[in-house]
Amino acid sequence: MEKIALNLNNIRNNIMSSCEIAGRDPSLIKIVVATKYADADQINKLMDLGITDLGENKAEDLLAKSKKISGNPVWHFIGHLQSNKIKKVVPIAHYIHSIDKIDTLSKINQFAGSIGKIQKVLIEVNISDEENKFGINKDELNNFVMNARKYDNIKLCGLMTMAPYTEDYKYIRYIFCTLRNTMGDLNSYFKDLNLSELSMGMSNDYRIAVEEGTTMVRIGSAIFK
Repeated sequence: MEKIALNLNNIRNNIMSSCEIAGRDPSLIKIVVATKYADADQINKLMDLGITDLGENKAEDLLAKSKKISGNPVWHFIGHLQSNKIKKVVPIAHYIHSIDKIDTLSKINQFAGSIGKIQKVLIEVNISDEENKFGINKDELNNFVMNARKYDNIKLCGLMTMAPYTEDYKYIRYIFCTLRNTMGDLNSYFKDLNLSELSMGMSNDYRIAVEEGTTMVRIGSAIFK
């Protein structure tokens, strides 16, 4: 656990350094710990170290771990959400980061309404146009948002993307900058939309994401390595 604490401290220091470069406030950036690498004991100890935001990729793991974690963590569902898993995820997840289909959003809205919940979601955007990645094309966003705004039990909070796994850091920066600008364009086009969250940056590229405006970094391996 000492190694995990050291890794977390290093990540926090790196975020502070990147914030200094970008002129940002570090308190505005959430470290969402990707808990697929961790067991319940490790997660509870991370919460003792000040972590409050936990991210899970699989509905079954989210359900199992949420029963074993003490305190009141903010759960983020960060994996691809299949429609048949909605009833497991929605009661637990404060945020769902990975919405890229109106049909899925409609089903979330319906179930959230049945349990009296307003579900916070982020739209996943495939900025890099990689065929093996989920997410909608940014050119489809206006129409997607127009349809999504019809749902009473959905709160659109922002955008999410995954940069390619590459050492071309200029290209990674371009991906993150494009997502930030895309959110700005949406807020300008839809005057009362007020998107504020950018979920971008993982263990290998979170420092670039911080410099480019992210509000949520999803980090797993850099903590548990």
